[in-house]
Amino acid sequence: MRKDIMVLLPKAESAEVEYLAGIVHDMDDADRKSFLRIYKGRRLDPILVLGLSIGAPLAGISGIHRFMMGQIGMGILYLLTGGLCMIGNIIDAVNHKSMAWEHNRKIADEIYGSLHGGGGVVF
Repeated sequence: MRKDIMVLLPKAESAEVEYLAGIVHDMDDADRKSFLRIYKGRRLDPILVLGLSIGAPLAGISGIHRFMMGQIGMGILYLLTGGLCMIGNIIDAVNHKSMAWEHNRKIADEIYGSLHGGGGVVF
C-alpha cells in the first residue's frame, strides 16, 4: 500500500504517506486506486503554497494560496490588505508545510467520506 502511495505521490513526506496508508488499508484495490487518483488531483503541494505566498504578493496579488486552500474569508482579507501588510504572507511562507498538510488531510478525509457513505476518518 505504501508503495502505491509513494509511486503516485513521490514528493509526499512520511507523515502524509503514513496517514494515507492508514486510510486505504481496509480498501480493496479499486477503491484504493480511486481514492489515490482523486487525492492526487486535489492535493496541494507545499512548494506551491510557498511559491504563491511569496510570489503572488510580489506581483501585487496577495491571498491566492488562501483561496486555493478554500479559505475564502482569509483570501479576501489578504487581497484587500496586501497580505496584512506582507506580515501574513511571511508567516504563511514559514508555515507553508503545515498549512498544506492540514489542507491535504481535510481533503483525504472528505474523499474517504464520499467513498464510504459520508463517514469521516478518525485517527
